[in-house]
Amino acid sequence: MVSIDGLGDLWDRLFSAQPDPPPLLVVLTAVAALVVVAVRSSWRVARNAVTIAHEGGHALAALLTGRRLHGIRLHSDTSGLTLSAGRPTGPGMILTLLAGYVAPSLVGLGGAWLLGGNRITLLLWVAVALLLAMLLLVRNVFGALSLLVTGGVVLVVSWYATAQVQAVFAWTSVWFLLFGGVRPVFELQRLRSRGRMPESDADQLAHLTPFPALLWVFVFGLVNLFALAVGAVLLAGPLLAEAGIPL
Repeated sequence: MVSIDGLGDLWDRLFSAQPDPPPLLVVLTAVAALVVVAVRSSWRVARNAVTIAHEGGHALAALLTGRRLHGIRLHSDTSGLTLSAGRPTGPGMILTLLAGYVAPSLVGLGGAWLLGGNRITLLLWVAVALLLAMLLLVRNVFGALSLLVTGGVVLVVSWYATAQVQAVFAWTSVWFLLFGGVRPVFELQRLRSRGRMPESDADQLAHLTPFPALLWVFVFGLVNLFALAVGAVLLAGPLLAEAGIPL
């Protein structure tokens, strides 16, 4: 049995705030994340993390709107598919489709909010919990392996790494989600303009609403750019503090 003292120590470890990271760490992690997103070779690998968040957004929206979730599939080409059952029209279906492209940026914004309060350990443990919950919904081998590897890395860092390594990992990951949420929107529109994604989330939303697909692409981009701007301010807290600017 876990002792009261043990639970208290665990609680303190989870919810206590870590010291502010050096301002240089904030800058270097932002640059590193931006390079990963901007360079094609690294983006092709790292995009799997964005796909996990994208499909997780579809799944969460489906559950919250009362749809029956049948499962999630993640593919080696960084595409994914979330299957749910329910009314093929109406607010539930619209919100489920809308959630995918904005999910990575909104998850990044939530992470930036936690890091703004220096809750690094809490952020990492929340990430592990979400990945484990998603693992229960995955219906293919590659998807399960992707979640196990991703969750395993986060768990190892949260449990064994030093505070400095945790800070580097957390800030880089959140910057990556904020930057990485924007790029797929531009990729989506480029593929749509070439006729290669006729059944994209934006096109399906156009079928369900009076608004054209291009407007939905604009909504995706607007939400994600807003999340990036707000998240950047939250993550830049140590820089602002050093400059004497209150956040």
